[in-house]
Amino acid sequence: MARIVALLHASVLVSDLERARAFYEGILGLTPSPARPAMDFPGVWYDLGPAQLHLLALPNPDPVTGRPTHGGRDRHLALGVAGWEGLRQTLDRAGIAYTLSRSGRRALFVRDPDGNALELIDAD
Repeated sequence: MARIVALLHASVLVSDLERARAFYEGILGLTPSPARPAMDFPGVWYDLGPAQLHLLALPNPDPVTGRPTHGGRDRHLALGVAGWEGLRQTLDRAGIAYTLSRSGRRALFVRDPDGNALELIDAD
């Protein structure tokens, strides 16, 4: 019987690739991967350990309004963060809203400019 053994990548839809890159690279500090092949739509890939995060600049069929304020009550990606407190300070300086995890863990939930929810968990 086959079994799933790894998460290889997750993709999120973005409406404005440059605005999304400013968030993922400028705020979160990710570096684009050179591994993305030429495709018929804009996008960027980021290596996250053995997995990747793919930004796809394509029309979004899902509603972006009316989503829960707390990203933990919405579909989201969970990312481990080294230097979590520094990232939290970066979000504060940039005026980017987030909510803290309701579990008491050192984790927060933030939305990218397109409303995609991310859980950022202290990995130190």
